[in-house]
Amino acid sequence: MAAPGSAPGLQPAASAVAQASARPGAVASLRDGGVVDGIYACTRKDRLMARTGTPYLALELRDRTGTIQARLFRDADLHGARFERGDLVRVAGRVGLFRGELQAELTAARRVEDGEADPVAFLPVAYRDLDELEGFLESLAGEVRQPGLRALLDHVLGDDELRAALRRSPATRSAHHAYLGGLLEHTVAVTQLALETCAIHPRLDQDLLLTAAIVHDLGRTRELQLGAEISLSEEGRMLGHVELGLQMLAGWCARTGLDDARALAVSHCVLTHHGADAAARGGRGGFVLPEALALQRLNALDAAVKGAIEHGLGLDAVPPAG
Repeated sequence: MAAPGSAPGLQPAASAVAQASARPGAVASLRDGGVVDGIYACTRKDRLMARTGTPYLALELRDRTGTIQARLFRDADLHGARFERGDLVRVAGRVGLFRGELQAELTAARRVEDGEADPVAFLPVAYRDLDELEGFLESLAGEVRQPGLRALLDHVLGDDELRAALRRSPATRSAHHAYLGGLLEHTVAVTQLALETCAIHPRLDQDLLLTAAIVHDLGRTRELQLGAEISLSEEGRMLGHVELGLQMLAGWCARTGLDDARALAVSHCVLTHHGADAAARGGRGGFVLPEALALQRLNALDAAVKGAIEHGLGLDAVPPAG
């Protein structure tokens, strides 16, 4: 059971922690013997059977300050019909200790009404300052000198709606950077690694690699949707972020007039950023450009290191790169 409080690597920014902790009933404020009465994201809901043969609900409740396990024994089916996993729920009960960990024993639970609470307010947020990360991203984009690629990046970063989505979106659902602002943090990290790699290997096309690093995961802004949990959108479920990203890139290239050769090169890098074999569409596969190989390795490096920080180094603890 996760103790109240954020897991390592998932701490919200200080201001967000302060605001969330001040919310009545925040998980981090719950204490043994105290009352729990508030709204939480339900991230687990199992109907189990007690030794007496009576059904009960085993729940996990979360807000930005942490998670707590909960049990609802009385009228479990009646209450269970009122909400589902992924809903925001209003609960009431008391907090006690079970095997040394805090646990809530509930007497009531129901799905909150529309407009009663904002689901996004219950998701974890990036620890790093998003304004600072945006500044880093703009600085890295400024390292791209080739006019066509620079025009492409100016168009992408000049899209206020996309910029807002980039600040808001996680990088993955649960593997790495799985919190609000995680996509921006991951994008900056991969692009910074790309810049350093070009300094070590000056024969790489720096303009191409930096551009590809900045746009490689922007399909995540359409693949993932935010509610009480991070979930897949309908188009994300059907197409995935790589295909969505390629569609977005094709539109940007057309609008900015990027020449076909460079548009194709950036597209190849985006297509193969999870590996050439996985991206092969009936062809022989393989990386055609060294910049594509570099992007795949750098993306995997940041994902793996961040995943290890967040989930630990055990073989079963580090999730696959997202």
